[in-house]
Amino acid sequence: MEEETSMRIRLAVTTLALATALTAGAALPTAAAMPAAGAPASAKPTVQDILDHLPDDVVAGALIRRDGVGATAGPVTADAHFRIGSVTKVFTNTVVLQLVAEHRIGLDVPARRYVPRELPAAYGRVTVRQLLDHTSGLPKPAPTPGPADGPGWQLKSVTPEDFLRDSFAAATDAPPAPGSEQQYNGLNSFVLGLIVEKVTGHSFTSELRRRIIRPLRLSQTSLPAADDPVLPSPHAEVYLDGQDVTEQSPYPWAEGGMVSTAADLDRFITALFRGRLLPPAQQKLVFEVPNVPSAAGNTNCVGPAACYSVGGLLRYQTANGEYVWGKTGSRPGWDNGVFATRDLRHHVVYSLNPTGNGDDLPYIKAIVNAALAD
Repeated sequence: MEEETSMRIRLAVTTLALATALTAGAALPTAAAMPAAGAPASAKPTVQDILDHLPDDVVAGALIRRDGVGATAGPVTADAHFRIGSVTKVFTNTVVLQLVAEHRIGLDVPARRYVPRELPAAYGRVTVRQLLDHTSGLPKPAPTPGPADGPGWQLKSVTPEDFLRDSFAAATDAPPAPGSEQQYNGLNSFVLGLIVEKVTGHSFTSELRRRIIRPLRLSQTSLPAADDPVLPSPHAEVYLDGQDVTEQSPYPWAEGGMVSTAADLDRFITALFRGRLLPPAQQKLVFEVPNVPSAAGNTNCVGPAACYSVGGLLRYQTANGEYVWGKTGSRPGWDNGVFATRDLRHHVVYSLNPTGNGDDLPYIKAIVNAALAD
């Protein structure tokens, strides 16, 4: 990899949360929290205040694009590519809702009708809607490649079919009744991706390109194949326990395998909110949150109520009490997110490079609150 086209952020990441949490997406509590050591001390920091205090021991690099204007801290450029992790889910849900609009997928039809081999009979009552809004009750995901697997773990991959099979095989508890509670779960997105392939006869990647990437001219956005670990330049180079893991398998696929830039994600969320990707009936679903409890073990929603919509968006209440919408995502070396006010008065994309020496959640909360405030 050429030195002049890649930026080096030598991270000594010691925690495994980013490496192993396939369904990762940092929860955003409603109350403003005190920043971690080294973070801005102001009760209401601006985006620039946050950047002025970085890099530090917790965040080695940061990229923030607010209302179309990008700024950075550390060895990161505003046009850097990054692995968007679970932000991919919003793309996946959008593709599925387009197929619902075309009457090729039934929203309230049992998902097993489309993927009978991949979805066990025990989950025969789970509908497509319940996969979209995380009320399906699918089991906990099986373990994914991590440092314990030895050198080269970041290049290992698992197929969607094998990942689902292993996850269902390991399930020991009786599944909750479909639609009874919301539990954020990446397995839902794997099933949705396979449904897209079965219904269209094309790869999920090709449908993603045809339906979203090309129409919106997201030239820096892609879903690489599982055996393609290369990250386009410019980009940050990230390390885990001293090992360069910048190149890694994007096997999370329809759940978390995409690569993008802040400008492209900004364009995508703007188009989605403006109704450019979906007709009115499905556009309404983008912001429809099921009226069910959040599962006891769900760390993504704050409080007892569900917070994810049929469109895959997280409803988050900012420090000033306003509800905004977006999605977080992680891959080893990156914590990212995209959020916006419903009227697109403000919108933000961020990408942080955590060091593993502390919790970067206070930074994320500070960024979202500052960026979406008037």
